[in-house]
Parts: sequence; structure tokens; C-alpha cells
Amino acid sequence: MRPIFTIHAGEYLVGDHLETLNKNLRIWIPSKDSGIDFLITDQHSNKLATLQVKFSKDYLGSKQGSKFGMNIVSFGWWKFERDKIEKSPADYWVLVLYQFHTRKFDFVVVPPKVLLSCYDKLTGSSETIQSYFCVTKQGQCWEARGLGNPEFDEISDGNYHNKDRDFTKYLNTWPFHPNS
Repeated sequence: MRPIFTIHAGEYLVGDHLETLNKNLRIWIPSKDSGIDFLITDQHSNKLATLQVKFSKDYLGSKQGSKFGMNIVSFGWWKFERDKIEKSPADYWVLVLYQFHTRKFDFVVVPPKVLLSCYDKLTGSSETIQSYFCVTKQGQCWEARGLGNPEFDEISDGNYHNKDRDFTKYLNTWPFHPNS
């Protein structure tokens, strides 16, 4: 039986986080799946943003004991269909990364066109996109699919540089200014 009044874990975490950031935000949930999980408005019901939320459990366990595993706080995996990102009506996609050891969460808040542009540069025009994001203790965020151990060591040391993979400016940043 399909429940009719539920949201998935990532949606709950985003909604709870946004309400914590600003009690005056209004968070609206659509009655059907249209590619938008939330409509965010201010207290006067002026639209601020539409969000599509994607959650990942922490995959950092696969890197435990390594140099990489010691300096990374979360490591998530997603599988996307290109056309879902390409045709997304949402203003932002929110990738929710769970920090297993601290039980905290990181949010990558990125316009779908930016996300797709990154994948185009890294993987070409593949119909199915496999994606890993990692967040470091230093607050850096990287798209890490296909990287090898030398790159993971550089990420861990804070010495990795690749503008096409750098999502730090989208990490835990809510561009529609929920505090205003």
C-alpha cells in the first residue's frame, strides 16, 4: 500500500533545516509529483524558490581507515537520469549528505543547469549519471565520481583543485536568502 501523507527522509531534513534557519519561511508540499518537492515562500507568500530534494546515505564507510576517510565528513552517491535534470522545473536541486559519525547533514543547493553542466564536462552526455559528492572537514565540497586514490589524497589534504568539480560555493548555502 502506498502511503499518501509521507515525504522521504531528505525532504523532511531539508524542511526541518529551513524552518530552523528562519521561522518566517513557509514550506509548501505539492499534492502530486511534478519534479518539485517544495515551494518555499516568505511569510507574505512571495515565492522564494522551488526545490527538488535528493538524499544519500553516507558511503564513507567504504573509505574508512584510509587517509581520505579521516578528513572527509560525508560521502554520498546518486544515480540520475539526464533528462530529469535537463527538464527539471525546480529552481534548485538539494543534495542531502548524511554525516554518519556526527549525525549532521550537509546540503548542496545547486541550480539544475549548473549540475548538468558539471556532468557534461565530466561524463559527456551520458543518459544515466552516477555521481559522488564528498565534503571535507575544511568545508570543501567536490564531485568525486571517477577520481583515483591520488586525487582523493589531494582532497583529503586540502590540495585538490578542479573548478569543474568544485561545489564548495553551493555547500550549505541557501541562495534564496532564508534569513532575510
